[in-house]
Amino acid sequence: MAGSEASAGFAEGVPCWIDAQLPDVEAGKRFYGGLFGWTFEPFDEMEETTGPSPGAPRSSAAPGSSAAPGSPGSPGSPGSPGSPGSLESPAPAAYAGPSPYAGSVRAHLDGRPVAALVPKRDGRMPTVWTVYFATPDAEDLADRIREAGGQVITAPVPVGPYGTMALAADPESAVFGLWEGGTLPGFGRRHGPGSFSWVELYARDTAVADSFYTGLFHDALFGPGTTRDFGRVLVTEAFPAEMPPHFLVHFGVEDCEALLGTVVRLGGRVQAPPFDTSYGRVAVVTDNQGASFALLQT
Repeated sequence: MAGSEASAGFAEGVPCWIDAQLPDVEAGKRFYGGLFGWTFEPFDEMEETTGPSPGAPRSSAAPGSSAAPGSPGSPGSPGSPGSPGSLESPAPAAYAGPSPYAGSVRAHLDGRPVAALVPKRDGRMPTVWTVYFATPDAEDLADRIREAGGQVITAPVPVGPYGTMALAADPESAVFGLWEGGTLPGFGRRHGPGSFSWVELYARDTAVADSFYTGLFHDALFGPGTTRDFGRVLVTEAFPAEMPPHFLVHFGVEDCEALLGTVVRLGGRVQAPPFDTSYGRVAVVTDNQGASFALLQT
């Protein structure tokens, strides 16, 4: 995807935030702190909120991935970039409970926010990185997603003073988030080592993906002054038949090969060794709890 930042934050449709849903946040801190040099601080205590349950299982949530009409090309790797899980997604129920980010930590790089690590509320939920697209009005964008043939999995719910989040899925069930910024507009740092640099959507029907995302985020994709950071690739026979469409979050690194040893030493594993793409050299890995992501050397 592409996008230009607005003075008040991020233009609608720009990837502006990521989080990882993990069984053990402390273990996640050790892994990502050791891999990227992140430091962590808890989100301030947030009051209980009433709204759709953020713990409802997600539909076909896969280990991170991204989508963008007009992507410059396919990774072309014969290996699988991940083995996404598939979960049924009942309609979210109203609840009164802690904020979706209660118990979460915010990751910083050089003092700037780059991501969040979030404790899983339900063991049925996948361990996964999720990308969030910026919007000035999460309720309005949720309505437009439904009208375009997508699904709203978790309706917009406040995250303390930081913003409002929602979870949605495109017509092929690739899961992504919406973020309406408050005191946290989104990334304080991106497009560099140790921070978000790209997100790729693995889609089985590229025409459907192109139509859906272009209809929602046309200006962010094709407007003047945009910076590409969202791509789309066709899922071919080279990938496992059970792999559903999904987004894969990419973190910038200086040297893919050099960092793979650190991934393994910290308890992660390599899913796809480095391969060349039109947007850089990529390796796909999982962390020490099974969340997939990619390393991107440009």
